[in-house]
Amino acid sequence: MSASKTTIIGAVLALLLSGLTAVAPASADPVSVSPPGANDWSCKPSADHPYPVILVPGTFESMAKNWAMMSPYLKDLGYCVYALNYGTTNGVDATGPIVGSAGELAPFVDGVLEATGARKVNIVGHSQGGMMPRYYMGFLGGAKKVNHLVGIAPSNHGTQTLIVPPPEAVGPAVGGACQACLDQQSGSAFLTELNSIGDTVRGPSYTVISTRYDEVVTPYESQFLAGDASQVTNITVQDKCPLDMIEHDQAPNDPVVQQWVANALAQKTAPAERAFQPACL
Repeated sequence: MSASKTTIIGAVLALLLSGLTAVAPASADPVSVSPPGANDWSCKPSADHPYPVILVPGTFESMAKNWAMMSPYLKDLGYCVYALNYGTTNGVDATGPIVGSAGELAPFVDGVLEATGARKVNIVGHSQGGMMPRYYMGFLGGAKKVNHLVGIAPSNHGTQTLIVPPPEAVGPAVGGACQACLDQQSGSAFLTELNSIGDTVRGPSYTVISTRYDEVVTPYESQFLAGDASQVTNITVQDKCPLDMIEHDQAPNDPVVQQWVANALAQKTAPAERAFQPACL
């Protein structure tokens, strides 16, 4: 091979590798593409933002797609931001049994704590990703490692809508191959177990951000968590911004939702402020 060809190939490989996830030892898949601003394993939390933020995507979603806008938004605010893919079956992300997915979250949290030296993490999750960490916190010992769980349109009490795979996932993620879909149906065995210990566990704060126009997790009120006001804040976007018609899939990209997330994360030992008024766009 000529020297010029070797140089060109090397440059192409370097370009490709620059887009791959930088991962902590024994944590995420080394070929997973991170969203902008996420998975800088050299990041150290500041005094203003002492808890690193872990972004957990929803069913059928990769971290790169689900958090393309939220991740750089939080990074620009000064947070150390991390994200992962999980529950991959037949090449489709977040479709495996949710108990197993919670088991994948556990070592990722440990990796973030080790890399950053933080005592706890904040978790921001969308859809399944806003509910699944509750299993980690309630059944896998994660409560002592999580400061705040912020769920965006989370499937906390399941959905009465049949979860249908997007066109690109119809082939591999149908029927029993999408156990996560079955786990999120109202009344499932998984949800019965999850909520058998109550909606919250002692320690972490909880913020739920919902939209009346959610067509996936229905009714949208099923997303809310029961708990004392000092520990839980349930938000409906339209209560403060009536003209915001954001639906389920794009909720993490909505500027109003992003402002609510920022407000929630700014509370060191409490959920989001109910009196907060985001700028309605």
